[in-house]
Parts: sequence; structure tokens; C-alpha cells
Amino acid sequence: MSAAAAIRIFVPVDAAALSVGAEAVAEAIAREAANRALPVEIVRNGSRGMLWLEPLVEVETPQGRVAYGPVAAKDVPGLIEAGLVEGGAHPLRLGPTDELDWMKRQQRLTFARVGITDPLSIADYRAHGGFAGLQKALALTGAEIVQAIKASGLRGRGGAGFPTGIKWQTVHDAAADQKYIVCNADEGDSGTFADRMLFEGDPYLVIEGMAIAAVAVGATRGYIYLRSEYPHAHRTLQRAILKAEAAGLIGASILGSGHAFHLEVRLGAGAYICGEETSLLESLEGKRAIVRAKPPLPALQGLFGKPTVVNNVLSFAAVPWIMDHGAQAYADYGLGRSRGTLPVQLGGNVKRGGLIELAFGISLREIIEDMGGGTLSGRPIRAVQVGGPLGAYLTAGQLDVKMDYEALAAMRAMLGHGGIVVFDDTVDMAKQARFAFQFCAKESCGKCTPCRVGATRGVEVMDRIIADVERPKNIAVLRDLAKLMTDASLCAMGNLTPMPVMSALNHFPEDFDRPPLPLAAE
Repeated sequence: MSAAAAIRIFVPVDAAALSVGAEAVAEAIAREAANRALPVEIVRNGSRGMLWLEPLVEVETPQGRVAYGPVAAKDVPGLIEAGLVEGGAHPLRLGPTDELDWMKRQQRLTFARVGITDPLSIADYRAHGGFAGLQKALALTGAEIVQAIKASGLRGRGGAGFPTGIKWQTVHDAAADQKYIVCNADEGDSGTFADRMLFEGDPYLVIEGMAIAAVAVGATRGYIYLRSEYPHAHRTLQRAILKAEAAGLIGASILGSGHAFHLEVRLGAGAYICGEETSLLESLEGKRAIVRAKPPLPALQGLFGKPTVVNNVLSFAAVPWIMDHGAQAYADYGLGRSRGTLPVQLGGNVKRGGLIELAFGISLREIIEDMGGGTLSGRPIRAVQVGGPLGAYLTAGQLDVKMDYEALAAMRAMLGHGGIVVFDDTVDMAKQARFAFQFCAKESCGKCTPCRVGATRGVEVMDRIIADVERPKNIAVLRDLAKLMTDASLCAMGNLTPMPVMSALNHFPEDFDRPPLPLAAE
């Protein structure tokens, strides 16, 4: 039978799907199809982001893709028997993928292709609009590209939310014989996985975004600093870069334009502090990952002392859409100074965890209760941490806050990389505060005293509070220590560690006044 008649069945190659048996499912489908002489082509796609349904299997039908999940290898014979290849009825059948409520409620710009295309197929990427943004950028001057990014309102998808266009402008205007583009892919925040999903499901998107940045500022070399805990993403990225170079999309001449852009991947070594841009640059240069004092800014003296654009994955990934559809089209999403969309990563004690891409402005409650389905335990929500391990804890009464940089900042919280971790009413917030200090003590680069010593002292103070040792005095010390770390630390690691601590103390004071647990009997 001809290959053209083959029925395409999609089984994710995303690490989350692989962790729950996607490889065995793909093998079972191939085996059953061969035994029955069914004309099946298995496509290993990225994840759609509905992680509670993984492995999610989709079959291409004349009416569109039909989803089944979660599928185990043992389910495959029954699925084939029930007519999987035609989208037949089965208890695991979820219906047309695009009609699922989780998908219909999203505004997918950055993740538009993830789960739809073969991640390593350049033809597939192009067929779904890939490299259109780069092609349009090549027809513009660097200054025009920078202006488009500024007009879009795109901001860094990290802690500070710094305007991307201003950073590019600084590098564009700097005079130098060499400039660099660096992608911060050291995704270390708890509850975050958007970077990993992009690299595993649509790697050419980030490559294209970095190439556009290179054209904009006049850079010829780029580096992706990837956390070492992402072996699948590393493998996919390496292959994608080689394929892109072989196709002339990057390398000696981007799409034949004469503009060179050589791209490499560098693996980190498990240090959370490398998420801080200057520490990342030190690591890239082969040095110990220690935070640099600023100024000078990396945009002026970055990698090897040269002007460097350092953005995170989601910032670069938003650029191709902006260049293809226009700055205003992107700015039309969102509200206030938070424009475009944010890939939210929902995890913790929640029924339906996964990735959701939404325009800025949706409330935290809608994300957790409507899309996440509330807690997995069925118990009431007590606390929600937004923005990673250094983000604030919000109460159940604060869930109506909008997902917006300024709205969260007004509550002494932060958006960060878009990670949301949900806790039910069994959580002990004093222990969560202790964890923040413990995390900082372990991950601090050690350069500045307020962070290095303050985090260690913080653990000790929390231990005394939890043990009911002079609690009022130690809580006063805790507040003083938090102010010192916030005001005097060199970088955000020390500046932000007090944020979860103080939010826990201020919002959940009763947990800091509990009687200590009795010692276990000998």
C-alpha cells in the first residue's frame, strides 16, 4: 500500500509523556498495525500540554484529529479493535482535539505548533508558518526590527519583566567587532516546564527567534544555555540546529541573506543561580557561576566583554509571531503594560496540570479552578505560589488577581516564568518559609554576604520559630533579616528569597504560632 494512504497517528515524544509510557504505546501501535497490515504512520509530536491525559494519542481523520487518552500500552489492542485508525468510539476517546475545552479556551501564539507538527521536520515547520517571521525580518533594517519588538510590548518572561525591545536597542546601538545572542534556557523554577516543552515540541521556533535577534542587533554567534536535566530537549535541539544549518536557515548565510549566525548549545551543571543572566555568562565563559556586579550591563559588556542580548526562551519564541503578524497584532492581546500571551505552567495539588497559553489578564482563579479543576486531593485551596521558588504565596482569597506584571507586583508578588504551584489546606506555611531559606542557602553563588550568610541564618531562625523558642523575638529577627537581604543582596537570588518568607508570615501567621510537635517516644 502506498505511503500516501498511510493513516497518521501521533504519539508524543515529550519527556512528560515518555515518563508515563509513551514509548511503549508507540511500540504497541506499530506492532498492532503491522500484525493487522494497517497502513499507519506514527508521528512523534510534542505534547499538547494536557499532562493529566498523557500519553495522549491522536489520529488524523478527514474531520480533523481525534484524541484518546490517557493511553497505556495494554489499551492499544482494544483501541485498534474499536477502530482507532478511523477515530472510532472507545472509553478513552476524548473527541476532536481542537474541540476539547482545555484547547478551545487558549490563545496559542507561541505554542501554536507544539503537538501539531513533527518537531524535527523543517517542511512541517514551514507548512505551519515557520520562518515567515525571519523572512520578513530580513527585508527590514535592524532598527526597524528593534522598533517592532518595542512596539509589541514584549517583555522578558522572567522575574523582572524587562522590555525586550529596549535590551535589543542597547545592543543594536553599541559599537563592537563582535556581538552575541544568548538564550537563557536554565529553566530551574519549581513548577515550570514551558522551555522544555518548546525545545522538545518546536525547536525551530527558538532558533528562528534568535536568528531574528541576530539580524536586528548585528550579532553573528549565538548560544543556548540549557539546563543539564533536560536530556531529551538537548538531543532534539542539537539535531534541529544541524538540520537548520544544512538547510541554510542559519549558519554562514541566514536564508541566503549573507548575514551569518552560528548557533551552539551549552549544557549547564545544575546550578539554579545560572538563571541569573550574569552568572550564566560567567558559566558560558568557562568560569565558576558567580553573579557579576552591574553596571556594566550585559547589553554593553556581556559574553567575553562584548555587547550581548540575553533573553529567556519564551521571549525569543514570541519574536517570530510578532515579525510575521505585526507588532500591533501581538499588542492587541493582554492589558496595561502586559502585552501578548503568557504560557502558564500549572502544577502542584491540582486535578488538571499542564501548560496553558493565555493572553495576560485572566485571573488566577480561572486558571486554577476552571481549567485546573481545583485540587487533586479535593480539599480546599489554601495557598498558591506564583513565579517559582522565590515567588510569593497567595491566599485563597487573593485568587481573583489578574495574571499581569503590575497587578501581582502591587500584591508584593511576581509573575516570573509563569509557574503556578497549588497547595491545599494541609500545607504548613512555616515549613514552606523555611524551605525558601534552605533553597537559597543551597543555590546561592556565595558572592555577597547578605545572601550567603542571610539564607543560612534564615534557616536557623525558622527552626527556632517552629520549635517555639522565643517566637516573638525570632519573628522580629526574621523580619529584620528579610529587609536586609532584600535591600543589600547583589542579585535577585538574595533580593527575592524574602518574598515567599514574608508572604507566608504575613498571610498565614497562625502557622508561625503553632505548638511544636511532641518528640517521638523512645
